[in-house]
Amino acid sequence: MADYNFNIPLYKEINDFLKSLHFRYTSKNPNFFCLRLKENDDIRNYKPPFRKDFYFMGLVSNAGNTKITFDNTNVTKLNSFLVFQSPGLLYSFFRDNTANGYLIYFKKECFSFFKPDLEKEFPFFNILQTNFFKLNEAKFHNFAPHFEMVFSAYENTNDLQHKIASVKLLALLYQLKEFTTAFKQWEEGFTTPQQIMLQKFIQLVNNFYIEKRTIEEYAALLNVTPNHLSQTVKFASGKNALSFINARLLAEAKSFIRYTDFDIAQIAYHLNFSDPANFGKFFKKHTKLTPLEYRKSSETK
Repeated sequence: MADYNFNIPLYKEINDFLKSLHFRYTSKNPNFFCLRLKENDDIRNYKPPFRKDFYFMGLVSNAGNTKITFDNTNVTKLNSFLVFQSPGLLYSFFRDNTANGYLIYFKKECFSFFKPDLEKEFPFFNILQTNFFKLNEAKFHNFAPHFEMVFSAYENTNDLQHKIASVKLLALLYQLKEFTTAFKQWEEGFTTPQQIMLQKFIQLVNNFYIEKRTIEEYAALLNVTPNHLSQTVKFASGKNALSFINARLLAEAKSFIRYTDFDIAQIAYHLNFSDPANFGKFFKKHTKLTPLEYRKSSETK
């Protein structure tokens, strides 16, 4: 079952996570599961913030209104994308039922023949952040056959350890490494020390926004003074550091209100507010609406 830390579920087992999605399938292999994402399947549309104790990667197309909520940008209006996630990261999602593609969940133990240091060997598995790459349709169709090879091997075997599929998964990771490394090298050519500090700060906010709400806490994690962090963030972004924390928290609050039928007290509890009144004040300060007013306005859209 899930353990809880500040009301955030931590799913240690792949099957416990699948059960939380009210999905009809389970994995016979506790270390490896391949899930074909199909239009109009029964995956739960909104999954509130959670952590999991295993790796995740996906190739998704026809994403519709799918929203990947892992940072302050609230990526929406997606077509196709690649996503990679290491264990322990805080994450939530809203999934449009038009989406299709390939989702892979695995633990290091599935590579019994070769045990790479995954975060070191494959930089897209980052312990500080979810890595997300938007793709055009041509690039999706370029990657899809490689995912299909893994899935075909996974689905067409009686070997509960899925040895052949595991080998093909490792080969796929190396193929994707070439693409993502080239992408990151191009992206990093435009960074300054201030932008690097800003990126690290945002990564930490994404992972701790429910537990940590002050600049002092993030400055301690970055081994800098609160004043230095505030000045650097302001210089690099034009925004004050607290606004990033508030924006991330507000984004999740909006998702809770819009996509669940939780009452406002439950949402305040899940987001680690001391009481519903404080949550209501926070929400109205940043939206000019009460949580209930926002829910009502969302229902009409």
